[in-house]
Amino acid sequence: MTTTESERRAWAYLARVAEPPCVPLTALVAEVGVLEAAAAVARGLVPRGHESVLKATRARAGDDRSESDLAVAEKCGARLVTPDDDEWPGFSLLALANADTGERGGMPLVLWARGPARLDDLAVSSIALVGSRAASSYGEHVTGLLVEELVEYGWGIVSGAAFGIDGVAHRAALASGGATMAVLACGIDRDYPAAHSRLLAEIAERGVVVSEYPPHTTAARHRFLTRNRLVAALSNAVVVVEAGARSGAVSTAAWAVKLGRPLGAVPGPVTSATSVGCHELIADGRALLVADGAAVRTMAVPDGGGVTDRGTTRNTDGLTPIQQRVHDALPGRGAVTVEEVVFSAGVQIGEVRAALAVLELGGLVAMQGSGWRLA
Repeated sequence: MTTTESERRAWAYLARVAEPPCVPLTALVAEVGVLEAAAAVARGLVPRGHESVLKATRARAGDDRSESDLAVAEKCGARLVTPDDDEWPGFSLLALANADTGERGGMPLVLWARGPARLDDLAVSSIALVGSRAASSYGEHVTGLLVEELVEYGWGIVSGAAFGIDGVAHRAALASGGATMAVLACGIDRDYPAAHSRLLAEIAERGVVVSEYPPHTTAARHRFLTRNRLVAALSNAVVVVEAGARSGAVSTAAWAVKLGRPLGAVPGPVTSATSVGCHELIADGRALLVADGAAVRTMAVPDGGGVTDRGTTRNTDGLTPIQQRVHDALPGRGAVTVEEVVFSAGVQIGEVRAALAVLELGGLVAMQGSGWRLA
């Protein structure tokens, strides 16, 4: 699907007029389209039933920075990814639309991305590893081992680029030759924490840095808590390596449970304050105890399907663009309905059915119950 320049400007304008995520604004765009939604917000005249949008956008509606935001993104090598773009990770984000996510929940309106990895590809083939900023040597060691094994299994790594476990997870993924995604709680043009600027640059060279916040947005506590839902949504499963009783990692774990993502936790010494959160998650039955990459893999793909080991992926050369989009819309694990493929791929239902028939003949996909999965 091709996004026109005027539509991209409209998306960029709306991305700034309300603090993300803004469920009423997302609903307005879904109903009337991005161009009409942007015009309505700018005029302060929205369709009946969408009055809550005016309250959410009143403070910023008159400040159109879309042109400068897109220019800043381009200057730092970033791109605006919208629901109209092929790269939009629609299937992974469906959980945010379907779950009772409360005040800080809901789908992101747009995503800003910096790096060569596609958001849709990485989101369906990654595990999130999160943990304490004040990581112990034990936690850092276990994180490195887990990441090394998961990359060997073919998984990418998602985390939040923070100090401690997050940073170790990203570095281990890069060192192992794997893909990694850093989800920020600030604008895509900012490196936070600043001490991780080199790390974020390396991620942007080989993986992807992503944020729902427009350029120049500063990091803030409420944005970290909001960001955590994306870490969980843009992954197949979440593993907490170390966490205090009230750490941000526990917040991400809560989002995993709410979104239906498999959740694991690594046990630690009973004397360690940085393992209290993990022990509580395991004791309460919210998380499975994991001690190695094989356990994480089993948790994420209990039927043995999903992401294949390196070097065993089937060749998709020769597929038409629509067939490739339909193939890429199937998740790394489990089966989805034709309607879900239509939503994620952004193509007509007849084209999806025809593409699935060709892909099945080629041994690339298979039916499972009433849905479709990767073969």
